[in-house]
Amino acid sequence: MYEVVSHGVSFAFSQEQEQIRQLAREFAEAEIRPHVAYYDETQEFPHEIFRKLGELGFLGILIPPDCGGAGLGAIECAIIVEEIARICPAVALGVAAHNGLCTYHIYRYGSQALRERYVRPLAQGETLGAWGLTEPGSGSDAGAMQTIAIRDGDHYILRGSKNFITHGNVGSIAVIMAKTDPAKGKRGISAFVVDKSMPGFYASKKENKVGMRCSDTASLVLDDVRVPATNLLGQEGEGFQQALAILDGGRVTIAALSVGLAQGAFEAAMKYAQERIQFGKPLIEHQAVAMKLARMNMEIEAARLLTYRAAWLRDRGEPFRQEASQAKLFASEIAVRTAEDAIQIHGGYGYIKEFPVEKYWRDSKLLTIGEGTSEIQRIVIARSLLEQYRSK
Repeated sequence: MYEVVSHGVSFAFSQEQEQIRQLAREFAEAEIRPHVAYYDETQEFPHEIFRKLGELGFLGILIPPDCGGAGLGAIECAIIVEEIARICPAVALGVAAHNGLCTYHIYRYGSQALRERYVRPLAQGETLGAWGLTEPGSGSDAGAMQTIAIRDGDHYILRGSKNFITHGNVGSIAVIMAKTDPAKGKRGISAFVVDKSMPGFYASKKENKVGMRCSDTASLVLDDVRVPATNLLGQEGEGFQQALAILDGGRVTIAALSVGLAQGAFEAAMKYAQERIQFGKPLIEHQAVAMKLARMNMEIEAARLLTYRAAWLRDRGEPFRQEASQAKLFASEIAVRTAEDAIQIHGGYGYIKEFPVEKYWRDSKLLTIGEGTSEIQRIVIARSLLEQYRSK
């Protein structure tokens, strides 16, 4: 997308990208849609769906084939996540977190040995990954984390806990951020690969969430876990900067998830507005409803453009932090508004589980919180603008 051509800018996807979109859409329609209500109601993790996603290569999107992945880019990742989120945002959240956080973090910063041991099974969907930054007392303020890593010969001993961790229960491999030098604050944070085979590393509380209910969210406990020093990602003290870089990419993916959720809610509202008769004509022929739908459609398209622009920049290897935050901020807030408007168009029916829009609404709110709140995104954008101003 945004390919520069002889007469300007092309907004068209390549033939391969369109094929990937069609594959993702067909899978979501056939394999996910029939089970959305069941998984939402039971909060059961959809293991079989993720097994099939692994077979399609959708759990190793950003990983090269020599490490077991699909060898695709940020645009393709956004396409896949958007199409899945259009049907079930909770499943899309798992795909986004697995690909963009744990798996890609190990691939980008891990040694060849770590890539071979951990990235390959993650990319092929043989296991699921988690990413541990947030703690009970540190969310946006990552520097306040209490988890520590103490060097002990050829190992580190990790002690602490993480919460709100996607795949905390079902994932067997995790990237964990811990302080190797607490006196240095953020500059003393390091990143480690930890797996559930290591004694003392286990999941605890599973969260009972308002939305994204089949996406596994749990706390992780590190009770003096002995982690080989070779499982350190990069060098000591690099963990926080690594996390920021990983979050930049993750925000593009969450933006894509937001676009997909909004698109799904919009399509449900359009369908209902054409079928529901009030005052002798379909809702869509009433100006108040038609104007609402027009605005919803416009805002979704704007969010989509911001999202794919950020993905395009990432694929080109250009700076994209500001653009990622812009896309994530705008798209997530549009997702919330679109889902709420979809309920309003449905009226009372929008508030019951027989119709899909109430689930889109419940799922949407997390997108303004996870991987950096809307407030954090505004800070990131403002700082970027200030840096640009000062450099002139």
